[in-house]
Amino acid sequence: MYQLATTGRLCVANLKLLIAGAAILLAGCSANPIYSTTGVVLANYSEDEATPYVMQMSDPQMACALGEGVDPLLYSFKRVTDAPDSTGSLLMLLAGNCMEYRAWDAELRYLRADFRGDVPGAKDAREESKRLYAKTAERRYKSFQRAMAAYEFDPAAEPMECPFLYTEQDELTFLLGLLTGMQAIVNDANSGALAGIPRNIAPQAERAAACIDDAKWGGLPNAIRALVWLLLPDTRPELSPDPWQMLDHSAELGIEKGFRASLALKAVAAETFGRPDKLKEAIAQFADAEATIKVWEDYRLVDEVARGVIQFSSDKYWTKHYGYRTPRSFFGKMSPERQMEDVETMDLDDLL
Repeated sequence: MYQLATTGRLCVANLKLLIAGAAILLAGCSANPIYSTTGVVLANYSEDEATPYVMQMSDPQMACALGEGVDPLLYSFKRVTDAPDSTGSLLMLLAGNCMEYRAWDAELRYLRADFRGDVPGAKDAREESKRLYAKTAERRYKSFQRAMAAYEFDPAAEPMECPFLYTEQDELTFLLGLLTGMQAIVNDANSGALAGIPRNIAPQAERAAACIDDAKWGGLPNAIRALVWLLLPDTRPELSPDPWQMLDHSAELGIEKGFRASLALKAVAAETFGRPDKLKEAIAQFADAEATIKVWEDYRLVDEVARGVIQFSSDKYWTKHYGYRTPRSFFGKMSPERQMEDVETMDLDDLL
């Protein structure tokens, strides 16, 4: 009888311990140290393994899906541990790309409808593209803010002090943060200023870009500076090169280095400031480089994202003028007319 009572009390005690343990697990992040440990592990894994893997990807659509899917998971741990802003900047950059791809599709629908004379369809697609560009701008502005926070850099500080960037990955993350800040301004302009992105980040990005080795990173830092000088001519230093000449030089450096982000910026600048000659040049340069470029494998994704920008610039031109996207065999050209030497002929003897 005594043994049964003792056993009963032990069972009740074990049950109470089990209930208490379950209560701790269900009490929330603040009561469970496992969550904070998991957050630290996940942040370190993202920084050390996932980010380098993603930067080597050749599928921008899959990469952007990862940004949209992983960013909320990673940042949910901000409730229990420090936010990994360096990785978070890249994740939000990828998520911004996803939104921009949707905006591009809407803009092409607008151009096709306009080409057909479908006024209601054009108006609807145009409004959709504006909303999507606004969301793109918001995401990219957040990416810019995270990149600045990751390296404790105040872009508005006087005098400016360059951040400590210890690795190549740090340099690229910071540089891409500056680039997304500039893209946010352009996206917001395309939305009709629906996102309200502050324009003062343009001169801030221009100054900060000087902290990065231009030749090492394929002319991208100076391409950012040139774009700012075009947007805000007052920021251009005396005796500095012409912005278009700087973009031309940056494009050449990008091809030599193995990622053509500078060419994408040249195309964006050409569209923004009405330079069809420079747009044609940028698209042709990108296409011509296909046969010779040795892509920087560690950062292949940067080149692939640039490809998407150039492809969209070409598709937009073709859709506006001909009603359809660039045919595959005409990438790099601005007309459906073939040169005679490019025309493939069929040997009729092979059919007999």
